[in-house]
Amino acid sequence: MSSSVNIALVPVEGDLDVTTAPAVRRRIDRLVSGGCRRVLLNLADTGHVDSAGLGLILTELRRMRGLGGLLSLVNVSDQVYLALRRMRVLDFMPVRRTSARSRVTSVDPSVLPLWRMTFRVDEGGLADARDRVGEMMASLPFSADEVFDMKLACGEALGNAVDHACASGVLVTVAAYPDRVVVEVSDCGCGFEVADDEELPETGPFAERGRGIRLMRLLADAVSISSKSAGEGTVVRLVKLVRGDEAPDG
Repeated sequence: MSSSVNIALVPVEGDLDVTTAPAVRRRIDRLVSGGCRRVLLNLADTGHVDSAGLGLILTELRRMRGLGGLLSLVNVSDQVYLALRRMRVLDFMPVRRTSARSRVTSVDPSVLPLWRMTFRVDEGGLADARDRVGEMMASLPFSADEVFDMKLACGEALGNAVDHACASGVLVTVAAYPDRVVVEVSDCGCGFEVADDEELPETGPFAERGRGIRLMRLLADAVSISSKSAGEGTVVRLVKLVRGDEAPDG
C-alpha cells in the first residue's frame, strides 16, 4: 500500500497566534508537499486566534483547495468559533465546534431507503471504489466538501478491510435515506468490534487501525464498527446527515 499520508490531524498546542503560526504552517506545508490533501486542524487547546493565525488558515485553505484538497478546523471552542464567525471564516471552510457533535440516532426500521446499491471491491480498485461512492453521493443534497470527506472516510474503511482482513471479499453498500446516507464496508476477516465511545490505542499493534478509526470519526457524522451478524468479518458503517431543508428525491 502507498506510504503517503492522505489525511492528517494536526494539533495546535495553545493559541494560534504570531508565535505558533509559523511552526503550524511548516507542518502543514510538509504534509501537502508529501501529497496529503486533507488536513484537519485540531484547535482543542486553542483559546485565541489572532490575525497571524487567521492568515495561516486562509492561506493554507486556498492552497489546498487549489490542489483539490481541503483544510478544516475541528474541536473549536465556543469562544474561538464566535471569533471565526465574526471574521467570516465560516463562509469559506468547514468548522466543527467541540460541543457540536451529538449522538446520531439510528434509522427508523420502518423507513425504507430511497435506493441502495452494493458492489464488490478488489485490492487494486480502492480508488475506483472511492470515486464510485462520490458519484452516488453527488446525486444527493451534500456539499462538495461533505462528499470529499465521505470519500476519504470510505477510503480509510476500505484500506483497513484490505490490509487487515481479506482483499477479495470486500463489499460496499451505499443507501440513501431522506435525512442521511449510510455507507457500509464489509469484509470476510476474523471480525473486529469497537464501541462508539471507546478510546483507541495510540501505540501497539492496533495503533494504525486506531488512527484510521479516529479519522473516520472526524470525517463522518457517525461511525460504527461491529462483527457481522452472520458469518465471519467486520462491518464498518459510516453515516453522513443531510443538512438544511433539502432531502433526496425518491
